[in-house]
Amino acid sequence: MRRNAALPLDQVLIGDSTELLGQLPNKSVDLVFADPPYNLQLNKELLRPNMSRVDAVDDEWDQFQNFAAYDAFCDLWLRECRRVLKDTGTIWVIGSYHNIYRLGTLMMDIGFWLLNDVVWIKTNPTPQFRGVRFTNAHETLLWCKRSRGQRRYTFNYQMMKNLNDEKQMRSDWVMPICTGQERLRVGGVKAHPTQKPEALLYRVLLASTNPGDVVLDPFFGTGTTGAVAKALGRHFVGIEREEGYAELARERIARVAEAPAAPQALTLRTRKAQPRVRFGALLEAGMLRAGQQLFFQRTGQPAMVCADGTLSVGELRGSIHGLGAALAGQPSCNGWEVWLYARADGSLGPLDELRERYRAERGAS
Repeated sequence: MRRNAALPLDQVLIGDSTELLGQLPNKSVDLVFADPPYNLQLNKELLRPNMSRVDAVDDEWDQFQNFAAYDAFCDLWLRECRRVLKDTGTIWVIGSYHNIYRLGTLMMDIGFWLLNDVVWIKTNPTPQFRGVRFTNAHETLLWCKRSRGQRRYTFNYQMMKNLNDEKQMRSDWVMPICTGQERLRVGGVKAHPTQKPEALLYRVLLASTNPGDVVLDPFFGTGTTGAVAKALGRHFVGIEREEGYAELARERIARVAEAPAAPQALTLRTRKAQPRVRFGALLEAGMLRAGQQLFFQRTGQPAMVCADGTLSVGELRGSIHGLGAALAGQPSCNGWEVWLYARADGSLGPLDELRERYRAERGAS
């Protein structure tokens, strides 16, 4: 595959990530999710108190000669990920205390700009069997944009709030590790030692991509990123060096149902994305009239609607936003939210109610 070749959408590429990343086109993906080797530096078996062996991460792909070798490896794939990210793209990198601080330093040195560090708090972590330190009950995710000066990137704030029962989503995510039917097994044994739960990737992709976006995972493993991407109507590109993992990933993704065709199932039309409505358009449409009163929500102060779409209170006169800010003693405000109007039954309703009715009946102007 040449660097200028078409992006291999919804495919799992087999090979070394540092080599295959170099063949992907510049600025071609919307998001990178990377779950790189942890470099755990295990040099002996881990045993439980009953002397049974712990199924720890001791695979060859997690072994490096020293910290310098690990840093060189990570520097290479991180630079390639930054190259293939679009100017509006972001990257998520997950790791444990063994590697996340080294990764964070490398990312800052390369030019990435940190947006959040998110802590995945595991409700069912593996116990610390030797009793010599605290149980490792979390992993850290670093969410970064390409550069400090990058102005545009995807963050579906309202969708995250909706997902969190109308409360602002925090940076501590509490969820279990991958267990039960979700955990892939071969012959009754875990297929991959660090398979991530789909709930984790669901939140990452829903927060920072839109339907149709391309998600790159350079350490694809058994395909959690691809499975969630397909379910949410995103494309993926996976890179995996182990053929056995790649085959399991393909089989797993093939079993995932296609994303729903109805766009409203996967997207949210935020207020910012809705057509703009001028306050004066309500007067032109007869929804309000000159001389009618609006009421300042905080104090009940009445204001008169003027024919030119301004409001008047004594000697003060201005737009719904400007006059509202003056009465609140604030530098600015959203006038649609601070003014009330009198409904036909005499009750008071938010001015935004009229704006939504206008949109529904007439569209925006």
